[in-house]
Amino acid sequence: MPGSRHFLPPWSVAEYNDACFIVRDHNDQALAYVYFEDEPGRRAAANLLTKDEARRIAANIAKLPEPATPRLLPTSGHSCGGKGPELDEETARAWSAP
Repeated sequence: MPGSRHFLPPWSVAEYNDACFIVRDHNDQALAYVYFEDEPGRRAAANLLTKDEARRIAANIAKLPEPATPRLLPTSGHSCGGKGPELDEETARAWSAP
């Protein structure tokens, strides 16, 4: 696919500012931010993860063999109804299952 980006392994996880974990690729490109809050009252009010939950999620993201490919799911019969989005052939090929 022209213009596609590659996020070279290994991916690393680092805590930032006691607020989140950042998943970075080999070139130090930030790929994901996973936020947390340790104080229970603030965590409940903002619906955030605990530090341990955020660390485990970030670690699992870093273990992915390659970036996940978005896949279209059929929408007919679902509560939103209707057809799925119309895609041009190149996009449909890029998003189809490997």
